[in-house]
Amino acid sequence: MDLFSSLTLSSSPHSACRARPTIKTDGTVFRIHTKAEGFMDADIPLELVFHLPVNYPSCLPGISVNSEQLTRAQCVTVKEKLLEQAESLMSEPMVHELVLWIQQNLRHILNQPETGSGNEKCTFSTSTTMDDGLWITLLHLDHMRAKTKYVKTVEKWASDLRLTGRLMFMGKIILILLQGDRNNLKEYLILQKTSKVDVDSSGKKCKEKMISVLFETKVQTGHKRFLAFEVKEYSALDELQKEFETAGLKKLFSEFVLALREQTCLSRTNTQR
Repeated sequence: MDLFSSLTLSSSPHSACRARPTIKTDGTVFRIHTKAEGFMDADIPLELVFHLPVNYPSCLPGISVNSEQLTRAQCVTVKEKLLEQAESLMSEPMVHELVLWIQQNLRHILNQPETGSGNEKCTFSTSTTMDDGLWITLLHLDHMRAKTKYVKTVEKWASDLRLTGRLMFMGKIILILLQGDRNNLKEYLILQKTSKVDVDSSGKKCKEKMISVLFETKVQTGHKRFLAFEVKEYSALDELQKEFETAGLKKLFSEFVLALREQTCLSRTNTQR
């Protein structure tokens, strides 16, 4: 059995692994905390649990995958890929090799269409338990320097997390209106804040530090259910207002978007002075 000689492994260039073994009558359980490179070069924390039966490695270990930065479907996909890799290592110690493999291949797995079974769930910590019903979140971005790449990234995240809504541009105002499962909305925010999604003034990749959550609530009866995520450009304020009103979000527009418009105009005036 490939019991680790030390509970701390420094086998990954990204981070150390921490493994905690638990001896049980039906085998040994390893709970390993590590990190692997995911979207946009961001390190994604992973909790990998390997249940090694008494006749291991003659049979496959049980594997579960947990991460607060991955969707349930992505956790299932990672688990399935690990099991596929484990089959190729049958009859030889494999836990260490599997940890190294996922560290090197997580990014490629996440870039593939999700194939996890919809009825399997990834186990999240108490702070990310599932909330029933749809939620809606309105985000404000200060700017986008690498606009084309940034937009494609936002579209991919929305697709991966099964979120609908709008990415809206009107002059210097940039808004992201997201609708979906609250857990997935939280995961989107984690990606948005931890990934190198834009570039700074020198052209170097950087994380988004100037994003603000303007509003979050459970979808109400009068709110429109968005069927897709779309990117839209508006030439005038009344066009943007109509978008919000059609979605049943007139109050949201009045309270937050108009205030942003006034701030933008004021900032422009001060700059001209």
